[in-house]
Amino acid sequence: MASNTLTITDNRTGTQYEVPVTDDTIRAIDLRKIKVQDDDFGMMTYDPAFMNTAACRSQITFIDGDKGILRYRGYPIDQLAEHASFLEVAHLLNEGELPNQQQLDVWKEDIRYHTYVHTNISKFLAGFRYDAHPMGMLLGTVGAMSTFYPDAKDVHDPANRYVQRVRLMAKLPTLAAFCFRHSRGLPFEFPRNDLDYVANFVNMTFSIGGKHEPNPVLQRALEILLILHADHEQNCSTSAVRAVGSSGVDPYSAVSAGIAALYGPLHGGANEAVLRMLDEIGTKANIPAFIEKVKQGEGRLMGFGHRVYKSYDPRAKLIKETADKVFEQTGLNPKLEIALELERIALEDDYFVSRKLYPNVDFYSGLIYKAMGYPTDYFTVLFAIGRLPGWLAQWEEMITDKEQKIARPRQVYTGHAERAYVPMKNR
Repeated sequence: MASNTLTITDNRTGTQYEVPVTDDTIRAIDLRKIKVQDDDFGMMTYDPAFMNTAACRSQITFIDGDKGILRYRGYPIDQLAEHASFLEVAHLLNEGELPNQQQLDVWKEDIRYHTYVHTNISKFLAGFRYDAHPMGMLLGTVGAMSTFYPDAKDVHDPANRYVQRVRLMAKLPTLAAFCFRHSRGLPFEFPRNDLDYVANFVNMTFSIGGKHEPNPVLQRALEILLILHADHEQNCSTSAVRAVGSSGVDPYSAVSAGIAALYGPLHGGANEAVLRMLDEIGTKANIPAFIEKVKQGEGRLMGFGHRVYKSYDPRAKLIKETADKVFEQTGLNPKLEIALELERIALEDDYFVSRKLYPNVDFYSGLIYKAMGYPTDYFTVLFAIGRLPGWLAQWEEMITDKEQKIARPRQVYTGHAERAYVPMKNR
């Protein structure tokens, strides 16, 4: 008769162990009972980069990489991107359900109330060099916010946690816009609470003399990109938020850890790498030679393939459709022509198809941001604004999960055995 257990035979001793199976997983701690000697520490798993280790149970995001599925709280990403606003999706991720009109109005008003930042933040930003990277500035200012809101340390009060999540949702676009303007030597443009969330952010970045003519197509495109980035399960930055947050620190410090992780070129900087690759290719005529270099292991096809998705990234199709609408407004970018031809060739080449190297979310997003007027070094800041609702939802879930403790991975020690200290004269 079938049993929800796994039988493990230790061939070193001949001993068998029954390990419970729940949700197709076993608890790593159950392996500790597997020992050769009674005083052994017990068996551990060795899993660099956590390639096959579940560190939590979560109800937020579901991904099936083989089938190209991404859902937030059960809702397919394409339906949310087509029909929902970014704040609706943020509410869904954080509160568990899509809001009705009254709930959405309250959520919007709570966020609108907190969009301004303390004037000392302006002075703090003034301390950065004119050429400081925008992500470095964002990282520093979000971390500094923990000193402005000492009440945020009370992470076990649900009402207090809600206030801090609202504050972060409200203030991060303001901080991001201030970083943008500091990089250009422009005066800060303060929030306009008569505008919606995305329009307010765009106005704070691009307004000159209080005037900015919004393009509704571009603003909706930006909103879709934010929705597509809102959460992506236990990626590097989300894991950083959870790990740092598990110490009981305030959410500003935990989110700053996520920003630091996103800052890395292997995570948030991937769309920048796509643009650098397109610059390297230069013209459509150079694509065949570039493709051959990639096949010979002399280069990388940036924006193709994904750690999770082994078929088409479901977000990539949506972003390509968004790109078409954006370039109808802004005109064709020469890089787009290279990207389209590169995608066409790669999708028809058995070398890439057999390796399941399909376009991912980063392939077109950088081109879209560039067309909107955002510089390359600002792309990751936009990513952070989009990912914030997911970080906050994951942080909240971690705080309220009774099984979670402070993160403390094990290691496999491979260094020297005990040895005696050698005096200086004998070395």
